[in-house]
Amino acid sequence: MRGDDLTPELLLSAYRQGIFPMAESRSDPDVFWVDPRQRGIFPLDGFRVSRSLARTLKRGTYRVSFDTAFDAVVQGCADRAETWISGTIAALYSALFAHGRAHSAEVWQERDLVGGVYGVAIGAAFFGESMFSRRTDASKVALFHLIEHLRAGGFKLFDTQFLTPHLASLGAIEVSRGTYRALLAEALRQQATFPVS
Repeated sequence: MRGDDLTPELLLSAYRQGIFPMAESRSDPDVFWVDPRQRGIFPLDGFRVSRSLARTLKRGTYRVSFDTAFDAVVQGCADRAETWISGTIAALYSALFAHGRAHSAEVWQERDLVGGVYGVAIGAAFFGESMFSRRTDASKVALFHLIEHLRAGGFKLFDTQFLTPHLASLGAIEVSRGTYRALLAEALRQQATFPVS
């Protein structure tokens, strides 16, 4: 569909139905809807902390914040040779952030934004969209703190859309479309809080 026809309200409605938008490229004005047969999710009690990540977390190399640099995180995620994050999509998520529906976790090394992740929250479901890393373990640190944040806020579902080898190594799993929709329906019936004070 034309990106101009896509509104934040329509986007939220799509998430509630289990579908999400993508663009073919950074410059594509159109978007298409995705409804994977197999869906990636992160069990909120199943994040795997490797020895190297445990050392990184213990050293305190990075500082983590939430919702302080949302647009910069989206741009960081889009800053690659090929991306599905078009200008239209970035603007839509920025609008969702302005309405308190989209959120980000930012990873800093001194004053530099070196990693992050963003997504959409509805009820007790969090829909992860994308993440990036400019330093070793920065995206893993972002995910670790995001999951802790979601657990503390009462979230029940963390949707990763697809299961990649990277996410699988951290504990993400794949479920069928039917199982995902049942989990989604249950999460949408509940309420959670983001950010957690």
